[in-house]
Amino acid sequence: MRFGVDEAGKGPVLGSMFAAAVVAESADLPADVGDSKDIAPARRETLDAEIRAAADATAVAEIPVERIDDPETDMNSLTVAAHAEALAGVADDGLSGTVDAGDTDAARFGRRVADGVAADVSVTAEHRADESDPLVGAASVLAKVARDAHVASLAETYGDVGSGYPSDPTTRAFLEDYVREHGALPDCARRSWSTCDDVLAAAEQATFGDF
Repeated sequence: MRFGVDEAGKGPVLGSMFAAAVVAESADLPADVGDSKDIAPARRETLDAEIRAAADATAVAEIPVERIDDPETDMNSLTVAAHAEALAGVADDGLSGTVDAGDTDAARFGRRVADGVAADVSVTAEHRADESDPLVGAASVLAKVARDAHVASLAETYGDVGSGYPSDPTTRAFLEDYVREHGALPDCARRSWSTCDDVLAAAEQATFGDF
């Protein structure tokens, strides 16, 4: 029995980041697990249920906006924390497995994740492990489904927010409209992202132009 860990939502300007851990026999997992970005949303939902049914244990960790915007930390450290917190939810002494490396130095990332788990686990970190390791691919699916559900909950509160990524025109339009109406960023925005600085600067310039 091995584990796999991956995260979703590292790059968006809106909402939380999620990481998931899966402990299972690879042979028991659905054949098409893999990088969640390459799997259609409806299939991800189905896979989520199939993975949970096949797994010995699963866990999901959330890193909310407040932690992401904390000036005392950075995204590399938060990605390590997300992986470690998810892994801690399934870890027993002697367990081994793979995490999707969130650092240019994969070995360093793996060591940091292992250090963040109280149990004595053996962690291997590999870049793009969600494409090569079925357990990491399964974790990728669970993390993405959790992130998608989170974005859907934001839409229930704020209306259409798009995907939450800075490159999404719907997301940028939501931020611009919200700032124009309320004079401030929504609570779901990662205020430390440059996209938020751009939106606030544009709103200030537009207000200045009214005089």
